Amino acid sequence: MATIEILGVPHAYELTAPTSYPHTLVFVHGWLNSRGYWQPVISRLSGDFQCLSYDLRGFGQSQPNKYTDFIHQGVSFELSSIQRSDFANPFESLYTPAAYAQDLTALLEQLNITSAWLVGHSLGGTIALWGTAQKPERIRGVICINSGGGIYLKEAFEQFRLAGQRFLQIRPRWLSQVPLIDLLFSRASVVRPLERYWARQRIVDFINADPEAALGTLLDSTTEDEINRLPQLVAQLKQPIYFIAGAQDKVMEPKYVRHLASFHPLFQYSGNNVIEIPGCGHLAMLEKPDAVADHIRSIVFKHSEIKVGD
Repeated sequence: MATIEILGVPHAYELTAPTSYPHTLVFVHGWLNSRGYWQPVISRLSGDFQCLSYDLRGFGQSQPNKYTDFIHQGVSFELSSIQRSDFANPFESLYTPAAYAQDLTALLEQLNITSAWLVGHSLGGTIALWGTAQKPERIRGVICINSGGGIYLKEAFEQFRLAGQRFLQIRPRWLSQVPLIDLLFSRASVVRPLERYWARQRIVDFINADPEAALGTLLDSTTEDEINRLPQLVAQLKQPIYFIAGAQDKVMEPKYVRHLASFHPLFQYSGNNVIEIPGCGHLAMLEKPDAVADHIRSIVFKHSEIKVGD
């Protein structure tokens, strides 16, 4: 693990060795997760591609200094802004996907990564889309995993935000010592129970997430403005955008993945930018790492003049 300061916050990241393939794969994790969840997939891809994974600001080991004044692009933000329900400007808060995309593009610049494919899980998929819009010259394409949406259902989102806020209130440090608590985390949002190692990691990431970042991302990524902005965002991107869905994902159902994918011109012409993985829930990279890695490899090489073995 290495660290690098981005806009005043130390970010933890891992970068594998370069390969003959000229474009780096950059992996963006989702809410209450961390970069480690990508390792099963990266271990299967790093022979062909250089891979970058990092912890989003406030998650994993990218913890903000509480005494640091956060500044994005010369604009100071107040943490109290997370209490707002809607944002006319996606950069008005520290915790919108657009703000996290600024972190991402700054990371690419500091690591001198000039050409990349972005691979984002859940919230990370939205961040990847925003990052592509902000720095299109650096991004070759996007692969969103368990990520979709674009339909704002008021009652459903209000219930989701309320449940999420209650969930975040129950995070004592001793939670990890509760007998069999890892069995609960091994079953959440997946089709088959995860290995207990990953269940323990989910507990660690849940407990250690910065409170302001955990709540801020929950609220700021689910406003009506933010949800309605997603189809417009996908429609304007020129790069190939692919969506990998878990066929049994109850958090981001495939119908919502297909809905968002349909706004990209690639879908209108060929209809093949959505891939469903059978027997898979919301954590495809842990549940089906072989399938996810194979699909990523196939997509990336499909859009490359360099073939395996060259």
